[in-house]
Amino acid sequence: MKNLVLIVILCITYISNAQTLSYNDLGVLFAGEQINGTARYNGMSGAFGALGGDLSAMEANPAGAAIFVNSEYSLSLDIRSSTIGSTFYGTKELTENDYLSLSQAGGVFVFKNYNRNNSGWGKFALGFNYSKINDFENMWIASGNSGFAPITDIYDPSVIYNVSDGHYFENITDGRNNKYSFTIASEYNDNLYVGFAVNTYDIEYSQRVLTDEYNSDGGGNKFDISQTQDLITYGDGVSFNFGLISKLNENIRIGLAYQTPVWYNLAEEFVEYDVDIYEKNVNITNEYPPQDTYSGVNGFEYQLKTPSKLTTSFAYIFDKKGLLSVDYIYKNYSNIKLSNGNFSNENQEFTSDLKSVGEFRIGTEWRFDELSIRGGYFTEKSPYKTSISSDNIEGFSIGAGYKFRGAKFDVSYQQKTNTAPYNFYPDSNVVNGAELNFETSKVTATLVLNL
Repeated sequence: MKNLVLIVILCITYISNAQTLSYNDLGVLFAGEQINGTARYNGMSGAFGALGGDLSAMEANPAGAAIFVNSEYSLSLDIRSSTIGSTFYGTKELTENDYLSLSQAGGVFVFKNYNRNNSGWGKFALGFNYSKINDFENMWIASGNSGFAPITDIYDPSVIYNVSDGHYFENITDGRNNKYSFTIASEYNDNLYVGFAVNTYDIEYSQRVLTDEYNSDGGGNKFDISQTQDLITYGDGVSFNFGLISKLNENIRIGLAYQTPVWYNLAEEFVEYDVDIYEKNVNITNEYPPQDTYSGVNGFEYQLKTPSKLTTSFAYIFDKKGLLSVDYIYKNYSNIKLSNGNFSNENQEFTSDLKSVGEFRIGTEWRFDELSIRGGYFTEKSPYKTSISSDNIEGFSIGAGYKFRGAKFDVSYQQKTNTAPYNFYPDSNVVNGAELNFETSKVTATLVLNL
């Protein structure tokens, strides 16, 4: 019996080295912000830094709040479809899921200064916007046979289970990162707009990973083990945003915005346990005390600082017919830092393994009376130094809007693709990781009410 418990513990120790995301990967994940906002914003791929006049654009550049002519409110819903393909030692799997969520809600109040001749300052605006900057809800599976069996012994030391009959992995994530922006902005002499925003965040991320291993001794005796790990991370954060927009003439606008790092206070809970263990085709899970297969809840609190963000923007206005807008966003992921714990190794890995990256967005809009047609393209480099070109996020968007009396209705479609590795055994030099292929599409609908 002691041999059984010892070997099971050794097996659990080996398997559990690898399944849920590491602190480094969580740091990169939490530092990212997806293009989630109003349908107009999404339809132009988020290229709004020099335009303003949209509630989601206030997050890109808070000076954009002063572009509004009148007060307005908006509410956005989206339907996201996710297709994730995996390849593990030649075996391919495909998982498809659909999700519905509230992606944006907010309002802006515009106040006009009727004494602007004395100071040059015209209208000013107060805005609030909620957005879902990261949606973690997803599910994918991977299976295959690496040919490597990490489990080699049980009751009888002379029986060696060194033949791999296959692996099965299941990864389920949930949660979201919500951003709440409180903005104040003003306009000066009809050609300069300045703004400031305080952003607060609440974040919740959960991950459940199931790992199955099927092994044998080559003589008909099998040893299979199924293990689950659960990770829940949650907390809140704060950042600040400064921006300006300048009208060089009636057609050209330029924008500049700086967002400070987000300072997160996070807590986590982690559990691992065995679901089933089969030895010689017999389920032996209940033949030893439960504490030997259940880790208990392990809790920990720590702090995370994400990289700051610098956005430069250019827009050309074709009178009242249309516009073309370009944004470039710079972030240095090597500046991510963990604290309130012994994170010297992780922080060193941020510095050595990550790099600064750029995100390029371009969008256009053309107006035909009350109808507007939009389109856009975006690409974002992977922050990992070892990444390949397909790991970069690349996508496009299209959209349309119709203006009613006192209201607008907008819709957009957005699609993006990228690849990524996932290594279930990072401490092993024998087993390769799974290669994942992500394709995500999203339909957003927004109702805008003008006052």
